[in-house]
Amino acid sequence: MKNDGFIGTKMNITKKEVKSYLQRLYPFCRSISGSGLRETLAIIKEYIPIYLKELKTGTKVFDWIIPEEWHIQGAHIKDPKGKKIIDFKKSNLHIVNYSIPINKKIHLKELKKHLYTLPQIPDAIPYITSYYNRDWGFSMTYSQYKNLNDGIYEVFIDSEIKKGKLSYGEYFIKGKSAKEILLSTYTCHPSLANDNLSGIVLSTYLARFVSEQKNYYSYRFLFIPETIGSLAWLSQNKKNIHNIKYGLIVTCVGDSGNSTYKKTRDGNSILDQAAEKMLIDSKEPYKIITFDPADGSDERQFSSPGFNLPVGSLMRTPYGQYREYHTSEDNLSFIKPKYLLNSLDKYLKILYILENNRYYLNCNPHGEPMLGKRGLYRSFGSNLHLRGLNKAFMWILNYSDGDHSLLDIATMSNIDFQVIKEAADILHRAVLIKHANKNEPA
Repeated sequence: MKNDGFIGTKMNITKKEVKSYLQRLYPFCRSISGSGLRETLAIIKEYIPIYLKELKTGTKVFDWIIPEEWHIQGAHIKDPKGKKIIDFKKSNLHIVNYSIPINKKIHLKELKKHLYTLPQIPDAIPYITSYYNRDWGFSMTYSQYKNLNDGIYEVFIDSEIKKGKLSYGEYFIKGKSAKEILLSTYTCHPSLANDNLSGIVLSTYLARFVSEQKNYYSYRFLFIPETIGSLAWLSQNKKNIHNIKYGLIVTCVGDSGNSTYKKTRDGNSILDQAAEKMLIDSKEPYKIITFDPADGSDERQFSSPGFNLPVGSLMRTPYGQYREYHTSEDNLSFIKPKYLLNSLDKYLKILYILENNRYYLNCNPHGEPMLGKRGLYRSFGSNLHLRGLNKAFMWILNYSDGDHSLLDIATMSNIDFQVIKEAADILHRAVLIKHANKNEPA
């Protein structure tokens, strides 16, 4: 297949298939380590051949240390009458992630110090973590909390924190070039659908599709626990980081909101330009936001000053900006396969631009060449597509000076990048333009 297979090849992925994959992943109580994370990676491996990598507890990764593993078997609260009012088996969000084991009876006043609710969303269970602070706790709806009666409660958490390993998945797809495009998603959140099962699912299908193409760039897909996972990967790959040309963090891609692109730290990289052009060409509403080191995901690690990699993120509604974020309402009903597939299509189109963004030189730079005698003008008639190509021919011929890429030309002309690419291929076959830099993307 040619590089334009990114758009020319049909993706045989159905909404039913996406829904099934989401349903398989949803129940696991994931964390930054432990069995839930490994079970998730095992399912991903059924779809794409990820390689499992692990770092031992206590391993230093820059200013951080790989933590101990957390395993949870069960947890509950019983009221003064012995009725089980909170049960981990009904929702793994009920337990504060990384809670230490406990089995005792305490008064309601003491119990409330370990309870977490969301008064503003009274029927939602909040997602709370305590990764690096040894403590315990439960999350419940505010409606439940208001109805707690005074008395002695039984609290039970069957968990274990022990030395082990941090696990992550990696899938490398070799291209013509050693230069890489990095796509990273995080796998540590428990039953939260948009944040970030949607990212896992999109990355899986994207990796599977990219592996079937003949690519210029090499591609590296990471399935890692957020923050500690990216730091772990960076610490183990310092010698090869210079190969990363661009990167994208895949998160929050399944809700009904408009697409949002978060720029790289530089703010004007070719990746940023490609993402914006894709969004313009989509003819759908969109939003572009700037890099913010105080609010974000793993782009903060990849783009820290010591690495300064051009890593952006294409989302729908950004994390923290939708009501259901980090609550039990971010469930399988909140996201829809059609929105996830729409996001997947947009990721593919960004990669298409990056793969095909080349510089050309006009072989007849003194005035316009005669297109008619080459069969490139008279055949157009009233065909709108061919008329669009005619406009693209003029723009490409004028700006094929070795200094303007196809993306530059598409942006200046406000012509869809795919049309510009198609027109450039026609002109190249007619020997009206030639590659300016050994046929390598910008």
